[in-house]
Amino acid sequence: MSKELERSTKQQVVLDAVKELHAQEQIVTRETLHEYLGLNYGPIDSSLSLLVDEGEIIRVQRGVYIPRPDVRPNRPISKTIIPGGWVKLEIGDDHVITLSPAESRALGELTAGAGQQFAAIELGHQAAILVGELSMRMLKLERTASVAESGLGVSGTVKELQRRVAKVERNLPQPELGFGE
Repeated sequence: MSKELERSTKQQVVLDAVKELHAQEQIVTRETLHEYLGLNYGPIDSSLSLLVDEGEIIRVQRGVYIPRPDVRPNRPISKTIIPGGWVKLEIGDDHVITLSPAESRALGELTAGAGQQFAAIELGHQAAILVGELSMRMLKLERTASVAESGLGVSGTVKELQRRVAKVERNLPQPELGFGE
C-alpha cells in the first residue's frame, strides 16, 4: 500500500468519524477523535489539516470541527392521526403515505431507536452543561479554599499574638482585692 493511498484512507476514516460524531451531536475535537478512533494524534492532526484545506470539514473555532454542511435543506414532515387509527405521513410536498393502525405501530417500532438516540443525545447535552457548571463551582471553591489557606498564615499570627498576650498576662502581678484581711 503506497503512502498516498494510506494517507487518503486515514483521511477518509477521520472524515467519516467527524460526520458520525457530528450526526450524534457531539463536539468534534482531536481528543474526541482520538478516543473514538484509537489513532495517535499525529495522523489525526494531519488528516484534520488536509480535510480543512480541501473544504471537507470546517473549523468552527480553535480545535472544534464540523463536516461541510449538506446543501439540501430538510423537508418538512408531518403526521396526522385520522379517525379510526389511520395515520397520514407527509414528507415535503411530494410524498404522502397513509398507514393502517398496524402499519403505524410497525413504523413506530422501527423508529423507536431514533427516539432513544435523540434522548441519549439530549442527556449528553444536559450532562455536559452540568459538568460545566460543576467545574465552575469547583474552581470557585478551590479559589476560596486557596484564599482561606493563605489566610491561615494570618490567623496563625493572631494565635501567636494571643499566646504571647496570655504569657504576659500570667507574668503580671495580680492585684489584691482586700477581702479576707
